[in-house]
Amino acid sequence: MFPSGDAPSDLTSPAALHGVPLSELLARARLAQQQARLDDGLTLADAVWHRADAEGFINEQAEAGKLRSYFRLRMGDLPGMLDTGERALRLMRPLGASPAMCELLRWMSLAACELGAYDQGLACAHEALKIAGEVGDVRLHAVALNGLGACFERMGDPWQAERLMSEAAALLRSNATPYERVITLTNLCTVALGAYHLQRDGASPLQAARTLERALELAREARPHSLQLGDRYGIALTATNFGEVLLLMGRLDDAEPMLIEARGESERAGFRLLDWRLRCMLAELQLARGQAPAAWQQLQTLREETERVAAEAANADPAGLAAADAETPPRDAVPLFVRLRLHQASYRAAKALALLGPSLYHLEQARVLERRRAVSQLMAQSQYFVSRMEAEFAADPSSTATRDAAEFRDPLTGLGNRRCLEARLPPLLRSAEQESRPLTLALIDADGLRNINERHGHEVGDRVLQELAQLLRENTRGSDLLLRWSGEEFLVVFPDTVADRAFEVCERIRAGVSVHPWQDLAQGLDVTLSMGLASAPPYATDLLIARANAAVDRAKHLGRNRVALA
Repeated sequence: MFPSGDAPSDLTSPAALHGVPLSELLARARLAQQQARLDDGLTLADAVWHRADAEGFINEQAEAGKLRSYFRLRMGDLPGMLDTGERALRLMRPLGASPAMCELLRWMSLAACELGAYDQGLACAHEALKIAGEVGDVRLHAVALNGLGACFERMGDPWQAERLMSEAAALLRSNATPYERVITLTNLCTVALGAYHLQRDGASPLQAARTLERALELAREARPHSLQLGDRYGIALTATNFGEVLLLMGRLDDAEPMLIEARGESERAGFRLLDWRLRCMLAELQLARGQAPAAWQQLQTLREETERVAAEAANADPAGLAAADAETPPRDAVPLFVRLRLHQASYRAAKALALLGPSLYHLEQARVLERRRAVSQLMAQSQYFVSRMEAEFAADPSSTATRDAAEFRDPLTGLGNRRCLEARLPPLLRSAEQESRPLTLALIDADGLRNINERHGHEVGDRVLQELAQLLRENTRGSDLLLRWSGEEFLVVFPDTVADRAFEVCERIRAGVSVHPWQDLAQGLDVTLSMGLASAPPYATDLLIARANAAVDRAKHLGRNRVALA
């Protein structure tokens, strides 16, 4: 068990629980959930789980399983939460669709994605949506849509995440409860923060500033709803997001009380992952004020704590959970996002203190984790693309595309290929023409890739194509169609997008590529893009591509590294 900040109560000692009816134990566990008494709650839920199992009370055991999962989630024991959640689901599924099962699946999707297990996260989120549909509850469906959007945010696709969350908000309109408003606004704020970091790092400072303003609006709007709801975790989380936005804006005096309030609440309740995040932020605040020695000391203390937790999890099997399923892969007790932020902040602190060795170490560790995250996100997005294609083909058995969906994917980059274009673009064009909606196509040429292969080798050339593919993913929406068109060309289809908007997106991509650290792949390596855009009408694949190709030629003629309109 991972201890929370609240001391265990005498009411949960073995002697106090002996002979207490299951219904009373469950009532106590529910109260502990409301009051965020995590240790007490988990002890009570464990007691109900084991007694109900021994006595054959399936409904009580299922509810206890959900509560056990909740307490582990809030305590930051994400691997344990997923194990207990799977056990609870085995009991719940035969009982039929229910709001409780939908909520548990949403929690599990969030935990899995925090650990980088995106396939599991998406599977849980989709099952939650299915259950919500079977229950027939619009509110439940909206919350489940938010959960799916959160998965895409963790997969590095904030634009798809925002689309799903906005769709969820539209379902509720003005009838949302404080609980639903907190979920929607907090998730949208998290998405905006993720988009801000992508835009800032992609050399789009003006758009990044606008996105940060949007995050501030969302954080400010979520705050009173969380206070009205009275949920301790929601209050701490909305204060955390509010403080982080203010910190990023440089409003340090406004950020500090928010972060201190959230830290105090997280520490008292035992919200471990939120507490780690806040401790990183407070160190970042000290760095922003020029207090590098204090920041360095805080970060080293936090690093020692996370390493201890990871070691304890590796050397022990809490509650014997892993033994229940030998096929379950091991999961890191410290999520990647925590370790990445800790190394990034430690690098900045060590650099400020002129600690050459530690600064280099933390920089290298951060880059390793960033690459690991990018590869995991790429694989998850690629697999999601293939799964979506398979579902579409299954719905149309007459299609020639019913063969293995891998035929529609470029093996090097994970993007679609020409066969995918032949299957996907004609329906998009027909739909755009019939409904008078805009559509823009971009043809993207990697300038001088042949020279890169000759100078640095084909292995480096392949790595360039893979990183370009990832940069395209990071700067486009999930609804956009991404393809590798030829050896050194990519093609992007932007549905429901006018030429001016597509130009802005392509300019952001081009600028991001021009400042990408290509020298990490090979000394002296430089990569730029020449991009050509063409918009419908005409609603014909060959004509659009021909016009986009002519625009690419014009971009190259004008000196390369630019975007041109047909």
